[in-house]
Amino acid sequence: MAHDPLPSWNDCAAKSTIIDFVARVTRAGGPDYVRPAERIATFDNDGTLWCEQPMQVQFFFGLARLEQFAMQVPDLRQRQPFKAFLEHDIRTIRKLGKAGFFEVAATTHAGMTEEDFDRHARNWLASTPHPQLGRPFTELTYRPQKELLSFLRVNGFKAFIVSSGDIDLIRAFAEEIYGVPREQVIGSSVKSRFEVRDERVVLAKLAAIHNFVDQEVKPQNIALHIGRRPIFAFGNSDADLPMLRYARTGPGPRLALLIHHDDADREFAYDRRFKVSPLSKALDKAGDYGITIVSMKRDWRIVFDDGFPPVEAPLAPEAGAPLDKPTRRLPEIH
Repeated sequence: MAHDPLPSWNDCAAKSTIIDFVARVTRAGGPDYVRPAERIATFDNDGTLWCEQPMQVQFFFGLARLEQFAMQVPDLRQRQPFKAFLEHDIRTIRKLGKAGFFEVAATTHAGMTEEDFDRHARNWLASTPHPQLGRPFTELTYRPQKELLSFLRVNGFKAFIVSSGDIDLIRAFAEEIYGVPREQVIGSSVKSRFEVRDERVVLAKLAAIHNFVDQEVKPQNIALHIGRRPIFAFGNSDADLPMLRYARTGPGPRLALLIHHDDADREFAYDRRFKVSPLSKALDKAGDYGITIVSMKRDWRIVFDDGFPPVEAPLAPEAGAPLDKPTRRLPEIH
């Protein structure tokens, strides 16, 4: 019986496409052979490698720090945009978008050294459960995707994470959870300052965004940090479409995939209704752009590592509702 490199994937067109593509580009002497140095794969993180509902993990991480920060600066609770986050005002938060929240998070982590931040992020990830699903965020990574990363790795691919999330937060767990080294993570970042503290050189974070990696900025950063156009790319939202098209439109064999969250029983079902990471244009244009759609409901036999039971949490809480009180009804998002 042949070894199945992707056992958590159902026997489907997407799985066959992936296995066939890897076989073709690694077959020495074949017409589609790609030398190992050019076997570059790029993956989005939120919603592609782990759960991003009801908000991205970055939101919860930054909120925890913001609440600590507000205890030291009480008037912060009356100032926007901090007020919206502290009151869990989801509608206002959605209007600010990912970039708006990243700016708030940058303010709360200002002054930390890179080592301090890494230690803080690791401790938070190890001790903080998802507010609705009750499990550590790192246990809400997708088993089929981790199998895919491993499959690519053993076939000579170098996989990079390209995310709008904080680069240092992802680096705190990516190697242990995904097998992706820190130097293969590309993400949003804040400015830093060179300082000498107790005769030791450190880089201290500043309350200012250095680079927000989203939309067209993803391919720009791929070119800047990798220097090669990927031949394989995987995303889950319109924000990933530029990266998917960048990978798909180069010369030679190429594969771009888009995960569709259509499984309300085992994870969440969302696309056009989700304002933070909407999936509309990419879903509509996938056929025109040669992008392979992966249905979570149809194509994945298992979602999380241990077959985590179905969730009953909503797509997102109502405006102003606590994040730790799930309800079955999905809110209307306008």
